[in-house]
Amino acid sequence: MEPISILLADDHTLVREGIRALVEKLPDVTVIGEAMDGREALRLVREHQPDLVLMDIAMPGLNGLEATVRLTKEFPDVKVIILSMYANEEYVREAISAGAAGYLAKRSAAAELEHAISAVARGEKYFSPLVSEHITRDPAGHPTADRAWIERLTPRQREILQLIAERHTTKDIAAILNISVKTVETHRAQLMQRLDIHDVPGLVRFAIRAGLASLDE
Repeated sequence: MEPISILLADDHTLVREGIRALVEKLPDVTVIGEAMDGREALRLVREHQPDLVLMDIAMPGLNGLEATVRLTKEFPDVKVIILSMYANEEYVREAISAGAAGYLAKRSAAAELEHAISAVARGEKYFSPLVSEHITRDPAGHPTADRAWIERLTPRQREILQLIAERHTTKDIAAILNISVKTVETHRAQLMQRLDIHDVPGLVRFAIRAGLASLDE
């Protein structure tokens, strides 16, 4: 049987090294690469087509939830397990909506990580007991008002909003996304109009409240 090929996506080097050390001890598993953000994760998936991605949520540039949405649409055979420090209900529901096949809190035991990888590789779903209660309560899962507004934005608008919240300049964003400065300015104006927010600090505060960026970015 071919080993399960895994890509690690986390913006903290020490965390990736720790996860890699755990994963490489597992039988019939191989780590084929590491990504520091969602955009790099997508590039490496296109290059290597792994069986499974262990994906953090809070990553700069393109966060794990947005990356998972794109990945599961473009590569439906590649499975994603969210491995995050966040175990609250909204993130769990967002991960499910994004197409993740599993969700583990980073404080989970190593044995649970092995169980999750095996289950998802077999085509099953796996949600840590630390988070599974969130998917057995109210199935409707009403998001906060800010998250509801985020879901109405296009993927490109969410991507630009995250980059704005991470304090990138318009010129930086244009270079990162390989688009013109004018296009970035147009998207920013559309964001302000749609969200009824009329300055950049307001967009930053909104993105943080909605979980698209964090205070320590």
